Amino acid sequence: MRGFFSHRPLMACSAVAAAAALVACGGGDDTAATPTALPQLSAAQAGTLSAACASLTGFTYAGVTIASAATVAAGTLTLAGTPVPEHCLVTGKLGSRTGSDGLTYAIGFEMRLPQAWSGRFFYQGNGGLDGSVVTATGATGGGPNTHALLQGFAVISSDAGHTGAQTAAFGFEPQARLDYGYQAAAKLTPMAKALVKAAYGRTPDRSYFGGCSNGGRHTLVATSRLAEEYDGFLAGAPGYNLPKAAVSQIWGAQQYARAYTVGATTVANGSTIADLSTAFTPAERTMIAGRILAKCDALDSAADGIVSDTAACQKAFSLADDVPTCSGARDGTCLTALQKDVLTNIHAGARTSTGSAVYNTFPFDAGISGTGWATWEFVNSLALDPLAAGVVFNATPAFLANPLTASIDALAAGITATSATYAVSGMDFMTPPNPSNLSVLKNRGAKVMVYHGVSDAVFSYDDSVTWIKNLASANDGDASNFARLYGVPGMNHCSGGPATDQFDMLTPLVQWVEQGKAPDAVIATARGTGNAGGVNAEVPAGWAATRTRPLCAYPKVAKYKGSGSLELAANFSCQ
Repeated sequence: MRGFFSHRPLMACSAVAAAAALVACGGGDDTAATPTALPQLSAAQAGTLSAACASLTGFTYAGVTIASAATVAAGTLTLAGTPVPEHCLVTGKLGSRTGSDGLTYAIGFEMRLPQAWSGRFFYQGNGGLDGSVVTATGATGGGPNTHALLQGFAVISSDAGHTGAQTAAFGFEPQARLDYGYQAAAKLTPMAKALVKAAYGRTPDRSYFGGCSNGGRHTLVATSRLAEEYDGFLAGAPGYNLPKAAVSQIWGAQQYARAYTVGATTVANGSTIADLSTAFTPAERTMIAGRILAKCDALDSAADGIVSDTAACQKAFSLADDVPTCSGARDGTCLTALQKDVLTNIHAGARTSTGSAVYNTFPFDAGISGTGWATWEFVNSLALDPLAAGVVFNATPAFLANPLTASIDALAAGITATSATYAVSGMDFMTPPNPSNLSVLKNRGAKVMVYHGVSDAVFSYDDSVTWIKNLASANDGDASNFARLYGVPGMNHCSGGPATDQFDMLTPLVQWVEQGKAPDAVIATARGTGNAGGVNAEVPAGWAATRTRPLCAYPKVAKYKGSGSLELAANFSCQ
């Protein structure tokens, strides 16, 4: 079940000289726009390993067992063809215990400590239901050159307190739930900093936390719960309302079941499920994307296959009026009245039988044609989300016999309820205690950057917009001096879709935290043919293989300046 809410890494900004990379990938300096001067944190100072790697097997910390410590030679590990420099790999476990189910639990981890150290530490939030110690490269989205390990960070990765063999049922074990939600990160953070001190002779000068999907959720939870421990937070597609999103996905599956071909099946994760993709074929979704582009593409002053002005598009596009209604059989050029009703409901957001909102709305965007969009809507909503909503987040955990007939009212109530065995609700252990109150983080000079695909089908971009709006309201109408959101038009969940989904946000985050350079925009590139980090097959044929665009800090959007190539970010500005 590791694949639940997991994602493939995004690709990197092109490899250029170091100084140029900081400019090209880091975006502009918008310090003049900040509303209030905040404390400026000092820059990290570089260092080198002062302890022999093998000696770290003797590292002692309460509850920790070190399994191994070995030097990894330069080039042994590569990221999209980029060799990783020499580093020390330490593996171990923290807090071994016997659970209430009689199984053995522990927080497994690995930590990679570069020989040439930047003075920084990175906590890697992983995707899905965790359960696996993913290679600690410090993946943040954007590709090989954006990995924290390649940038000289000491990086830790963990399984969040359970193994893959326990993933299908760890939700029945109360402490395993809490470790997965937030306690594993809280327990590992001081241990990791102590290990850094043992390796380098000093604790990290600056600490960062990042990840995409559930890793983004981990990150936003850390902004509240670990605000004193980290200086920079990079959250991609953050499912900070993940229990609600999981219930929403099951509700969505029930909507699609109204329009799918009854009896059609497919296989996912070894199980046979209803083939909900028959409700909206690829041809129909491509047609819808085309209609969205026809209505919204030029709203940013350029007909370029990208809907940059998402908010304006929601006002301009009408599914009822702008997509033809079928008068006969479905042929990919129209939608039936039932299909329109289903898709309208999906984008309006899941609701209980009494009309109460379960989760947020979803914007219409051209990325509806993406394969990632379809996978989350039609497959994962049946193959993955029922486990999370039924077992991990529910006060009365149980495997759902049939998600298509499950009670949404009961699931929605279950994620906020408690019981004698499960004293903390799913919403309480999975979400930030108060996502709009980041005063501790703010007042010590820490920064937050969030990126989100506008066509994310599982965690809504609108939910991230709600987050930044609420944060602004709690900060006299403007939180841009410590927190910014970057929408990625066309991008699906963490990557993919007809989008410029290759970018480095770690470099500008470090510059913001340590130099005071606030990024008004981050340059993104399409992963077309020949991309060294991997090709996105959904880059439209009419785009240049290396098309670039500025990703603008909300609420600004990328507007065409009126002249110059549509393939170059330099000809667009954030307005």
